[in-house]
Order: sequence, then C-alpha cells, then structure tokens
Amino acid sequence: MFSSPLLRLAEVILAEARAQRLRIATAESCTGGLIGGLLTEIAGSSDVFERGFIVYSNRAKSDMLGVPGDLIADMGAVSEPVARAMAEGAVMNSNAHMAVAVTGVAGPGGGTALKPVGLVHIAAARENRSILHEAHRFGDIGRSEVRMKTVEAALLLLQRMF
Repeated sequence: MFSSPLLRLAEVILAEARAQRLRIATAESCTGGLIGGLLTEIAGSSDVFERGFIVYSNRAKSDMLGVPGDLIADMGAVSEPVARAMAEGAVMNSNAHMAVAVTGVAGPGGGTALKPVGLVHIAAARENRSILHEAHRFGDIGRSEVRMKTVEAALLLLQRMF
C-alpha cells in the first residue's frame, strides 16, 4: 500500500521518537487515517505511536481536539489556524509528546478560488515548542495523489520537530 520511500521515512521518524522516548499522535482530516496507517505499518510502532484522531467533520475537530467552532466558522476548516489548533489539540488530548495534523481539499470537488483542490495545511506540535506550519498547493492531481503527497509532507514536517 505504501511506497518503500514512505516506509523508510516512517521508520526513521519512529526510530528518532523511540531514541528520544517520545510518543506521537496524528490528527487527520483529508488523509482519513493514512498517516497513522503508515506509522503502524512498521512493526514495533506501538511503543511510539500513541493514537490517531480522524476528524473529518468540523464537529469532530471541535469535539475531539477542542478546535473552537468559531475559529472553523471564521477561517474555514482548511486554514492555517485550524491546522495549528488541531496539532495542539492532539497533543493536549492524548498522552503524546508531539503530533502532526492535516486539513485540506483532496478533491475532486470542494475547491474554491481561495481554497482550490490540492490545498493542504499541515501543522506539527510538540510540548513546550512552537508549532510548525506549512501550506501545500499540490494542485488538482487526483484525490489519491493529493492524499499520499500530504502523508509524505506531514512526516517530513513532523521530522523537523525532533
């Protein structure tokens, strides 16, 4: 299911988290659990991967991660502030030390002029550190491709938190 390069990247992240005795959580909207699925594809990941939040709906983002409803209403679910709040909420609502969060428009529909198909916001949070954020405009390259590129970008951003 996952490419060899993605599996190797997941192995590196898990090994680094293990070496630092850190646990990881994910908060996923547009990827629907693929990041957590990739991390748990690696044998022995249970000592590092704490939990995954699949928060596809706006209500789930609020209920499970504490993302303020007015933030979602004002900025939209696909936005930097919401991605940051998701990552922070994943750390606060788990036993993890760090988390990565993704929210975006995978397509084929749902895009607008301001938030086109392929736009994804990714945030990574770690206890007592500033939150990192990246926005990616993958373009209208197909739903599966947007989701897999998001998984890779999320792991690369998470890796920067070590």
